[in-house]
Amino acid sequence: MERYASLQAYYNLAARELEHEIVPACLDQGVGILVWSPLAGGFLSGKYPSVAAAVGGPGRGGSGAFRALDPATGDATLAALREVAAQRGVPAAQVALNWLRRRPGVSSLVVGARTREQLDVNLATATWDLDDAEVAILDAASARPLPYPLWHTRDYNAERGTA
Repeated sequence: MERYASLQAYYNLAARELEHEIVPACLDQGVGILVWSPLAGGFLSGKYPSVAAAVGGPGRGGSGAFRALDPATGDATLAALREVAAQRGVPAAQVALNWLRRRPGVSSLVVGARTREQLDVNLATATWDLDDAEVAILDAASARPLPYPLWHTRDYNAERGTA
């Protein structure tokens, strides 16, 4: 049998759960990650003022990518995203896509666009890079607590250097 070459998965700045076990497994096995919904159904494009507005937005009704958004973390992530975008002078969507394309194991992003303008904005992401300070701002805002048993492993194996 042929080995797996890629994993197509939901992963973005507002939904980082894949980083807990799946990304490390893909890195270990040499499996590329093909990301779908890198803008969390448009939430990370900046068109919604908050998670609550996205969930109640037209045609959304709390379905799809918005169901996974944690309101507190999502709103903090959106604020940091807008801050970095304003400082850079670029659209929020470019910052979100730029952050994601830097992530270990990410081979490609499946971006959607309803207009030529959206496509141009998305493609322009490849023309510049976030700096380490900007990535740190986004990482801190979008971080979620580790689920069990990962927090237990981190907390109780750190002294052995195996966390």
